[in-house]
Amino acid sequence: MKTRLLLSLLLLCFGSHASLAEEQVSHEMQTPYSEQQVVFDFYLDNPEKINSALYWIRSLMNPLMDSPYDMAPEFMDIKVVIHGMEIVTVARKNYDKYRDAVERMRYYSSLGVEFKVCGLAAKDYDYDTDAFYEFIDVVPSAITELAHWQMQGYALITPTVMEKTLSIDEIR
Repeated sequence: MKTRLLLSLLLLCFGSHASLAEEQVSHEMQTPYSEQQVVFDFYLDNPEKINSALYWIRSLMNPLMDSPYDMAPEFMDIKVVIHGMEIVTVARKNYDKYRDAVERMRYYSSLGVEFKVCGLAAKDYDYDTDAFYEFIDVVPSAITELAHWQMQGYALITPTVMEKTLSIDEIR
């Protein structure tokens, strides 16, 4: 009798854990996002990484513009401060080489994203203010600009762009 009771309890215990494990799965959640104030710090070690960094802007904007949020771009206040090697991508003389990135930035600019280039970095690269596109503002210093916007309550996002060595299919 004791053995039968113990066996019944064990089966009940393990059986209920197994069914609980099967029932416990992840679920989709709709975080109640509000209007965004973000300053992106682009300081990249390779101009080619600008394309990946721009996806960070897309990853912020697209979910907010889609349902259930349906937020218009004008309710997002986004700044991008450029001061690394990617500065060459916004020099007009390099348009042919960085056309795709420039056109994506121009598109984001049309949605209200503000692009700012560090004046100190521009001098390091021997660029005058008029070397850049019409959607670029040249500011005195990237670091000062980043501090300014953070003091205004903007969230700082610094894209980390890594080199992809494995495909998703290889690691899935």
